[in-house]
Amino acid sequence: MAGRNSPWGGGSGGGDGDGGEPGGESGDGKPDDGPAGKADNGPRNPWLPGGEAPPRRSASIEDIFRGRDPRKSGGGPRGPGFPQLPRRPDGKSWLPLGIGLAVAALLLLTTVHTIGPKEQGLVTTFGKYSRIIDSGVNFTLPWPVEQVDVEDVRSFQVDMIPDNDNEKLMLTSDKNLVDLSYLVRWNIKNLKDYKFRLADPQETVREVAEAAMRASIAQISLNDAISGAGRAQVEQDVRERMQRILDYYKSGVAVQGVEIKKSDPPAKTKSAFEQVTVAQQEAERDRSEARAWAQQQLASAQGNASQFDKVYEQYKLAPEVTKRRMYYETMEGVLRDNDTVVAEAKGMTSYLPLPEMKRSAGDDSTTTTVTAKGGQ
Repeated sequence: MAGRNSPWGGGSGGGDGDGGEPGGESGDGKPDDGPAGKADNGPRNPWLPGGEAPPRRSASIEDIFRGRDPRKSGGGPRGPGFPQLPRRPDGKSWLPLGIGLAVAALLLLTTVHTIGPKEQGLVTTFGKYSRIIDSGVNFTLPWPVEQVDVEDVRSFQVDMIPDNDNEKLMLTSDKNLVDLSYLVRWNIKNLKDYKFRLADPQETVREVAEAAMRASIAQISLNDAISGAGRAQVEQDVRERMQRILDYYKSGVAVQGVEIKKSDPPAKTKSAFEQVTVAQQEAERDRSEARAWAQQQLASAQGNASQFDKVYEQYKLAPEVTKRRMYYETMEGVLRDNDTVVAEAKGMTSYLPLPEMKRSAGDDSTTTTVTAKGGQ
């Protein structure tokens, strides 16, 4: 019918049925703006209010994720594509509640402190020292008003000097060098001084230990430093020196012990020192053997002297008998191993082949009596 809009997109004017186009042109060939004065971009949907369809979305995946539709992509002040936060059942935002929970958790974590049995906590108020808290559950003001710095004050800390394989050469009293490796055991005795008096407590302890060790090694010789004869005394001296210096600094550190792990000559002269050590060991062995031989000779001399005293006692009782017995024993000892015996006596041959006579007789125990000159 003339003058009526078709639900399928007919024009509003422009003649009869053969003159109307889906595009809706008026009689003068221009697009029909319709009642609202809008351009007709296509057929209207009869199932939508007013018969107008929303703008179609692009088929490009980039355009879909950009959220070109401000009603579905969070458009507005936050810009397109920003996700909307979920709402509570009453329609309010969860953001204030989340912020409140975060603040409550922060207050709880910075107010309640659990200190271990070997630990202490140092409390500062706006960075200034306040107090020391011991082991257990403790309460403080929340951060940033008060802060707690927890440290282990009862366990021993061990520092190895040097902490690598490098040489640590020190000068001895006899102007020699020795390569030392040692460890230091220490702990915290005053947490306040430990935190506020020293910028780097661990490095300070290492430097004080090295200074004390050099001072002690400079008082002993190289042999004492290497052999370990005075090692225990050196360790004691170093510990006492360290404690005096650290107490003077008010470091809050207690030195528990010093232990020398290695004391060797420098690597470049180690072979020469080994040769010297071998020579010293050989010299000590020779001295030991000489002392043993001297003890043996002294014991033998003392035995002979004791035997002579006993003979002298018998001699005083019977001088003639004792002299004759001593003479016979002496001659027996002298002639026992001789092959030829020459004796000067009347009626007797001056040469006596005693060994041949013994062999011919077949009796080694035969005894021949020789009468000496003068009938004796």
